Amino acid sequence: MEFLDKDNRRVTMSYKTNNDCPDGNHVLAIPLYKNQLLFTQHKMRGIEFPGGKVEKGEQSIQAIKRELFEETGGIPETIDYIAQYQVHTLDNAIFKKDVYIVRIKSIKEKSDYLETSGPLLFKHISDVPLDMQSYLIQDDAILKCVERMIDLGYDRD
Repeated sequence: MEFLDKDNRRVTMSYKTNNDCPDGNHVLAIPLYKNQLLFTQHKMRGIEFPGGKVEKGEQSIQAIKRELFEETGGIPETIDYIAQYQVHTLDNAIFKKDVYIVRIKSIKEKSDYLETSGPLLFKHISDVPLDMQSYLIQDDAILKCVERMIDLGYDRD
């Protein structure tokens, strides 16, 4: 599928399965913990799903585990690859994001969550106060991934 983002950039997205090979340079987790969505509060942007850049020498699946733990203390039980999208930037930089649904086994309390303030739980995105939402959880690509999660039945467990 293809659409334009809020900045009028072309976004291409495809749904994936665990049989596909993730090769993005960014990752995003849509974590589920005790029938709620697990978010983090970025110190600058606000409340959003955990994620970030794939570091040099790191695979996408390693990056999602690292980012999830760094930003929320979340320990995954299962990780499912559900989508990849690419933002076609004006400067032709490659921005390709692998999206995962992560069932969280437990959350470890930490003293430092790096650029975030740690874990937050909400039943739905709409439960996050609008004035605290990062622009990222209002992003069409991410909202399509949440719809995909619902379509696949992840929210019913």
